[in-house]
Amino acid sequence: MAKLRINPGNVGRGGRRDPQFAAICEVARRLGKPVRIGVNGGSLDQDLLMSKMEENTERDLGKTSEEIVGECMVLSALRSTELALDCGLTEEQIVISCKMSSPRDLIEVYRDLASRTRQPLHLGLTEAGMGLKGLVWSSSAMSVLLAEGIGDTIRTSLTPRPGGDRREEVHACRELLQALGLRAFAPSVTACPGCGRTTSTTFQELALQVEDFIDANMPEWRSRYEGVEELKLAVMGCVVNGPGESKAADIGISLPGTGEALTCPVYVDGRQFTTLRGTAAELSEQFTRIVGEYVESRYPAKA
Repeated sequence: MAKLRINPGNVGRGGRRDPQFAAICEVARRLGKPVRIGVNGGSLDQDLLMSKMEENTERDLGKTSEEIVGECMVLSALRSTELALDCGLTEEQIVISCKMSSPRDLIEVYRDLASRTRQPLHLGLTEAGMGLKGLVWSSSAMSVLLAEGIGDTIRTSLTPRPGGDRREEVHACRELLQALGLRAFAPSVTACPGCGRTTSTTFQELALQVEDFIDANMPEWRSRYEGVEELKLAVMGCVVNGPGESKAADIGISLPGTGEALTCPVYVDGRQFTTLRGTAAELSEQFTRIVGEYVESRYPAKA
């Protein structure tokens, strides 16, 4: 058990709330465990929410319901943090999250929260959805906040397909952090999307085979070589962007597009290294061999 999660909206109402919240904090303190105070838009403290709604009406403040919910989430998180500190937990033992299902609302809430506390913040939409929608909505919110220096831990909350792999959430978080240059977990493969100049599927097949090659070898590479996570590869489909992207990568290959000569220049560290020819299977074997040899020669062995 890494830490205890406490939702202030689910620990009781009225006079029962604070004692029951304190009881959980006492268990965490006794066990030496940190806590995440996880305020959730779908289970917000109703007493606080009704109080702020009434204040908005009585004083004619003109706030929208979304603004009031955001304000209440931040207040709930801050008040709960103070109570946790009063219960004997240290600042280092408290993480805060204020999860909502709207990316725009999430950004505004965390900006406000970050300006009012120095506690570590956990980012994530509370219900992002399935597949592509969940990935886009989560990354659209968290990338803005992370780029502003807001957030210490993250979760991409994806609804899995029946029998799906829950590890997709972890993979999505890794890709997000790597895309923003905050962490590197594995070599990255740049590949073009394809267009009218790329009627062949060879570049798609090769990009997939290179990713499979990396996945298969990464456990050993990670244990043997320092910094191999920073490796950048490019698999491009035609002469328009192919040479440029390939030169910008550590290792890149530019495959022939429609009407181009059936040759595949390979660039290593910005210079043309060799030219490959052959079937898709032969290109894959030759190119992945170059990648493997580059890793062995480029990255120092771990002590």
